[in-house]
Amino acid sequence: MASKMDERNHIVRNGIIAARGLLRTADRRLDELEKGLDALNATIGPFIAELTHIILHHSLTADGQTVSWDAIRRWHTGETPGSKYKFDDIGYHFGIELVGNQYEIFAGRMMTEEGAHCVEQRMNHRSIGICFVGDFDGDPPPQAQWGLGVKLVRSLCAVLGIPKENVCGHRDFAPYKSCPGKQFKIETFRGEL
Repeated sequence: MASKMDERNHIVRNGIIAARGLLRTADRRLDELEKGLDALNATIGPFIAELTHIILHHSLTADGQTVSWDAIRRWHTGETPGSKYKFDDIGYHFGIELVGNQYEIFAGRMMTEEGAHCVEQRMNHRSIGICFVGDFDGDPPPQAQWGLGVKLVRSLCAVLGIPKENVCGHRDFAPYKSCPGKQFKIETFRGEL
């Protein structure tokens, strides 16, 4: 009887030893992950923490069936003759444009880089800029583009902790601008977030 009990105790003790080893390994891995997160936060955290707004724009150009995001980038970087800009990259963080028969989201500047889309009130430093490619002074944005914009902005608000009240048009900071267009209803857009 004592030998069966000794055998069971031996098995249980070995299990405990193995479990403790796994816990030590898991603990070391968690420490490594935490250090990695700290390093990541040290790199991007200060900028991301300062993001308080999302600013919507329109390109004020007719959108077509071909990609013109690169044309905007060339305009912003001064590669297009007549451009007054000399930015390092496109001024916006994201763009929404018709490609073929569907709307797509394009990446511009990295989210950890300061924008070049709204200088007023230091909003370049405090906001993510999104350009809806098209001219929405005369007509409202197409429903498909609008819907994709709502999805993008809703996601960014959730990830960055930006309240929907801080989703604004460029015109809210620069009254001489119509961005994101006279027919783009910001209050309605916010209501869909």
